[in-house]
Amino acid sequence: MKTIRIFVFLSFLSLLLNACHPAKKPEATAANVSNSIKYAQGLSIQKCSGYSVVKVSNPWPNAQQTFTYILKEKNAVIPESLKKHTLISVPIQTVVVTSTTHIPSLEMLGVEKTLVGFPQLDYISSSKVRALIDAQKVKELGTNQNLNTEALLDLQPDLIVGYGIDGVNPTLDLLQKSGLKVMLNGDWNEATPLGKAEWIKFFGALYGKEKLANEIFSSIEKNYLSTKQKVLTSSYKPTVMAGALYENQWYLPHGNSWGSLFIKDAGADYLWADSKGTGSLSLSFETVLEKAVNADVWIGPSQYTSLAEMQKDNPHYAQFKAFKNKQVYSYSNKKGATGGLIFYEWAPNRPDWVLEDMVKIFHPELMPDTDFHFFEPLK
Repeated sequence: MKTIRIFVFLSFLSLLLNACHPAKKPEATAANVSNSIKYAQGLSIQKCSGYSVVKVSNPWPNAQQTFTYILKEKNAVIPESLKKHTLISVPIQTVVVTSTTHIPSLEMLGVEKTLVGFPQLDYISSSKVRALIDAQKVKELGTNQNLNTEALLDLQPDLIVGYGIDGVNPTLDLLQKSGLKVMLNGDWNEATPLGKAEWIKFFGALYGKEKLANEIFSSIEKNYLSTKQKVLTSSYKPTVMAGALYENQWYLPHGNSWGSLFIKDAGADYLWADSKGTGSLSLSFETVLEKAVNADVWIGPSQYTSLAEMQKDNPHYAQFKAFKNKQVYSYSNKKGATGGLIFYEWAPNRPDWVLEDMVKIFHPELMPDTDFHFFEPLK
């Protein structure tokens, strides 16, 4: 299953520690300050003289290991104590990434042409990258859990950026034993909107574009917090339900999940906001109907693209007030050229756009001149 299909994400255990390991504590100089990570709980980047130390903790839920990578600039001298870690020469010139959530960072940093391979190309929505695919400059590599090792060994990319589901990926292990460089990326496992978006700094460090990555994230952060501030002027808080049935279970975001936090920041009352957890909540139809039958708005009803499709699949959906009032909003109609959902690719990277959409849904008077980026009402 593609990680990008997960709407709610699990949280990490703790912030990472300083990693430069000097013999004694140095003065704070430009070569020795960390690339301040404000929101991402699974990422630490420490800028040292001629190299950076990148630590990724919990790249999958409940991971017990922290992964350390050394990004080495030309002619840099690496301390002996750090040579046991994976060493990557930067800036990289060619890359393979394995989740569509990685694509926007490459595009925003202007380095999408360095992409030489990706698993399941049809999922990519970016028009710039699709042009590269059409020009046969990006190779199809199978699936994340079963990458085409022969093709990767032929490509010899400077770096493969992977992700973990449970820590078991024999393909990535084999590729590393074959001499290829692999870094794990834990963006999907962040629980907060800005925490996920901050992983652009991970890619900024790989390309020597730290300053640009910081500027892009600062702009996203500013837009997000400004939009969040707008809703404080409204006392109205519509009630919100989410999700839909899948194999007789209704899946919806837990109270501390990524999806739930958007609803809260957009000035609405998510009916399961008090549930404890950061993952997905699984309930019976009857339980959801009892609590949400009179909800004002319905967000993210699986991948349905119309009210008629929903009612055909399950006539009982029509019992909800939000359905009757046509207040059902989905991101499923906005797709790339080969069917990939744009939301899955861009939403984790542009939480400010997601929040603008939700404020426009819950408080349209506050966003009169803003078009929807991802969501739209189902017809």
